[in-house]
Amino acid sequence: MQTSDPSTGGGTEMAASDTGPAAWAGRIGDGATVSVLVATAIVVADMVGVGVFTSLGFQVKDIPSGFSILALWTVGGLVALCGVFSYSELGAMFPRSSGEYNFLSRAYHPAFGFLAGWVSATVGFAAPVALAAMAFGEYGKSIDPDAPSLALAIGVVWLVSIVQLCGVRHSSTFQLAATALKVLLIAAFLVAGLVMGTPQPISFAPDPSDFAHITSAPCAIGLVFVMYSFSGWNAATYIIGEMRMPQRNLPRAMLSGTLIVLVLYVALNAVFLRTAPIDKLAGQIDVASIAGRYIFGDLGGRIVAAMICIGLVSSISAMMWIGPRVMMTMGEDMPAIRLFARKSGNGAPAYAILFQLAVATLMLFTRSFEAVLDFIQFALLFCSFFAVLGVVKLRITHPELPRPYRAWGYPVTPAVFLVVTGFMMYYLLTERPLQAALGMSIMMSGLVIYAIFHKRADPGAASASPGRE
Repeated sequence: MQTSDPSTGGGTEMAASDTGPAAWAGRIGDGATVSVLVATAIVVADMVGVGVFTSLGFQVKDIPSGFSILALWTVGGLVALCGVFSYSELGAMFPRSSGEYNFLSRAYHPAFGFLAGWVSATVGFAAPVALAAMAFGEYGKSIDPDAPSLALAIGVVWLVSIVQLCGVRHSSTFQLAATALKVLLIAAFLVAGLVMGTPQPISFAPDPSDFAHITSAPCAIGLVFVMYSFSGWNAATYIIGEMRMPQRNLPRAMLSGTLIVLVLYVALNAVFLRTAPIDKLAGQIDVASIAGRYIFGDLGGRIVAAMICIGLVSSISAMMWIGPRVMMTMGEDMPAIRLFARKSGNGAPAYAILFQLAVATLMLFTRSFEAVLDFIQFALLFCSFFAVLGVVKLRITHPELPRPYRAWGYPVTPAVFLVVTGFMMYYLLTERPLQAALGMSIMMSGLVIYAIFHKRADPGAASASPGRE
């Protein structure tokens, strides 16, 4: 199979055996410049979106217990950490950008990896970018009612994309500054809630009735939405090839980022519950604005809207950074889409960035991204499930592979992640069968595209090595 080297712009012949699980062990991306601090910022930025500011209203409707709510968010963070440990092992073994595309290709088969990459490269990142941008526009209108929301949404996506096109160095500075500002604003909001807010009659101490709440069906369903809020803990795996010393820094970045978000999420929900009456929060989507009004008065809504807008800039920046790296890496492996592997003089995969920008902009104009998000959730969970399962598979089938990092708590931590992710897929299959079926259809279309590309590739390379998986 022909693959391109983006550092030279040329192609090199890669034998089929090079797609096996050991192919990229020990390989580090050329010109790695992303520090562990920037990688951590990407993880935090990708995780903290609008989910934590909107989920609580639906949870307290059926779970009127402060302790149970905070326990639910803590469990979600612990499950995300279980995923972090497994992805860290895979990333240290195969230090190449693109996340699940890389991991599933090495652990199973290139076709499986392409399936995951196809979802990520087409809609997996573009749809969340469009959703975050539209949220930016709507919250922007809360600050200035005369501001055109669509223009704000398009403007922020294009602005962030221009920064990404300027290269990794400028992207790193922008990402670090935007994420630091986001965390500082959230911390300021937490302090204001504790100092200025009027305490509500709610207890965060455990109560005998909490066991019934925690084991109830509403709590299990609530965990699904909590896990969606924690999605993004694997963001650093999409830029492994640009990281310094990824075998050491990837686990650090994902672990540090996930722990920071876990603390922020639990603290935010505690402040929401402490400052606003439960009956005012129940069933509401704008819980952050409600809490803001109780803390800051009439200006509270605008203050919270500004905080969320600033936070969304870092989220959009993270997704516009990591998403194109999937298409870039696929272009390195697939001659038919080699254009996307090309980098500009400053190291940015310009064509891949422009492709994701075009898809996200189109979604903003058509406003079809919400429907897309509904049915890509199953596909994304499916890919994460098999990536973590790949850790178990490789431990059994390839115990000889170098493992610079070994998943902490193995096999318990992978098992916890697999059980919870399996439950979420079951929930989507039973509660949203149409959306789940559409998600599977996107994955199947990826296999069709792979078969077409693979057929066009040099058939001699496919049979060059009997070691092909």
